[in-house]
Amino acid sequence: MKLRAVIVLALTSGCASFTSFFGSENTVAYFPDAEGNLQAGLKAMQNKSFDEAETYFEYTRTKYPYVDAATEAELGLGDADFARDKFIEARDRYNNFVRLHPTHVKVDYAAFRAAITHYKEIPSDFFVLPPSAEKDQVEVRNARIALGDFLRLSPSSQYAVEARKTLDEVRRRLADHELYVAEFYAHPNRKKWRGVVTRLQGLEKNYSGLGFDEKVAFGLHEAYVQLEDYDNARAALERYVATREDSADVRRARGLLAELAGKHTAPPPAEDAPDAGS
Repeated sequence: MKLRAVIVLALTSGCASFTSFFGSENTVAYFPDAEGNLQAGLKAMQNKSFDEAETYFEYTRTKYPYVDAATEAELGLGDADFARDKFIEARDRYNNFVRLHPTHVKVDYAAFRAAITHYKEIPSDFFVLPPSAEKDQVEVRNARIALGDFLRLSPSSQYAVEARKTLDEVRRRLADHELYVAEFYAHPNRKKWRGVVTRLQGLEKNYSGLGFDEKVAFGLHEAYVQLEDYDNARAALERYVATREDSADVRRARGLLAELAGKHTAPPPAEDAPDAGS
């Protein structure tokens, strides 16, 4: 009975207690209206008191579910998770906001932030870890898809510029990974030239203009020469030269083209004719 009385007193006093990461207990005094609690949560966010903000937002959402402040509080809960690097939880909240409030004025903000959570989960280049190009690319690919979808659905959003900038960075990371794999295959201990060609062809097709074009062109030339596929070696350099102004790299490419003069890929051997009657 005493415990029940304590619980009732806590619920009727307009206060809530929560335990922080470090175990210290904090008391939050609620306001008598939805807007007051929402503003308290927003102020807590500004002060980087994210646990406190979550408490106010959750109270607003559940206590006043049918007012505009409750909708804003749903978005605030996503922001509180995002600020604490709880990106999976934040993404769920943002996506639910988009699903439940498709006409809300801030729906593009929620969609953008949901996409950015994938970018935030991309492995870092922290110095004790392998370079990001060597790591798993799942979240990089997820970020590319999510940001691409956002720009396709909201091309005129105020967040489109930042989304495009982030998407370019994501694409550079993916291109860097493809180049890393191509160089892995080209290592003198491997010389898997078909694998090199496949990776560099993907780079040329999907990531042109991101700063990898020179390495792609000369890498394809080298791989094709090793395969004695001189026609494709020539074509790779010609594509590169055709889109560049005169420079040291272009002159180098022209020199290699001169070395290929008169060389052509041998046709594949003819298949034996089938036996008569077969």
